[in-house]
Amino acid sequence: MRFTTTLAAATAIALTTTTVFAGGVAPVIIEPVEVMEAPATSSVKPAYIVLGVLAALLIASQLDDEDEDEDEDDVATGPEAPGIGF
Repeated sequence: MRFTTTLAAATAIALTTTTVFAGGVAPVIIEPVEVMEAPATSSVKPAYIVLGVLAALLIASQLDDEDEDEDEDDVATGPEAPGIGF
């Protein structure tokens, strides 16, 4: 019985000391709340920009392929090509 009484007293003292130190005597400092404005959005959706870049790359690759096809027809190849002598 004596152990139970001591344990109950120790628990009561522990609980009261933690509630005493939970708050303080200093005044409460409330910091002002900063309001963040939403960033300005552009009038063009990013998907259209990506689509435009992909279309430009596709067109550029097709133009480059046509130039290589024309150059291959004009250039003579093989041992009969003039100016090539190794």
